[in-house]
Amino acid sequence: MTLQQTDTLQHHETPASAPKPQAVSSAAQPTPAQVVSWLPKDATPAQQDSAIQAHIKPEPINWSTQPDTLHLPGHPKPKTQADIVFQRLGSNTFIESLPYYRPGVKGGQPGVAGDPIPYNIANDNIITSILFLCFVAAIIGFSRSSRFIVRQAKSIFRQPSENTTEITETAEELRFQFFFVLQTCLLGALIAFLSMRTELADSFTTDQHLAIAVFFTIILVYFLIKAAAYQLTGWVFFDKKQTRQWMKFMLFSISTEGVMLYPLVMLDAYFNLSINTTLTCVAIIVVLFKILAFYKAFLIFFSQKSIYLQFFLYFCALEIVPLIAVLACLVISGSYFS
Repeated sequence: MTLQQTDTLQHHETPASAPKPQAVSSAAQPTPAQVVSWLPKDATPAQQDSAIQAHIKPEPINWSTQPDTLHLPGHPKPKTQADIVFQRLGSNTFIESLPYYRPGVKGGQPGVAGDPIPYNIANDNIITSILFLCFVAAIIGFSRSSRFIVRQAKSIFRQPSENTTEITETAEELRFQFFFVLQTCLLGALIAFLSMRTELADSFTTDQHLAIAVFFTIILVYFLIKAAAYQLTGWVFFDKKQTRQWMKFMLFSISTEGVMLYPLVMLDAYFNLSINTTLTCVAIIVVLFKILAFYKAFLIFFSQKSIYLQFFLYFCALEIVPLIAVLACLVISGSYFS
């Protein structure tokens, strides 16, 4: 019996509409475009993907065993792969010394420097803090010494009597008055600094805090010398009670003068008030207090003696001349800062 052998392979005819596969070299795999061209035009993306996976197989990757010939300039060429230490190359590079290597660390100021921003008291945290503390201390002082302030203001135009019992100030009232004297010195120093800086805008190169400290010292020394001169004159020519009355008036007038200068400094520093307007207002305040001092000195020392010539000499020697001297010292000191 003869066994008939049959072919178990089933041959499917290719549709007439589908393009015939192109000849592909056995040494190379077909490209995805070639595989897609074998399929009918109405093939879905899933069918295209399946055909590509069936005809294209990934080839194994053969990594190179040769050492890397790429290296950074300034570093030796590595001989083997073990010589390449990526951590060392990442931390020690030729740009490590440049300011751009670590942006978080300030590395200098490249380029051309621009014009510096002019100094302004409004941007000075130290002076602003001091002025704010002066304002707070002034409010506290007024709230605790309101009766004393009213009493001292009434006594300015009152004729002092020898039989009148004087009311002495408390320690707290004296402390506040001395604080206001220091505030007057500070405000006078700030006004002198603003004036000098406006006049010498292009040549004022000294540190602003040093200049303000120098002006403050000059004005404080002026008040101390004037107080010592009044004490010496009172000890020589007048009795102790008159000298004490005059010193109380001077302490109160200097404190009040500082309170009146405070708004001018604030307007000039924070609201761009003209320096000419500020100096005009300061001159008016100083002249007003000199007139009050002139009147009070006459009431205390010379109202009962009718010695007018000595009074004018006394007032000019202890009020006008020291004022001119302190103004000259401020101007001379400002010229050294340019």
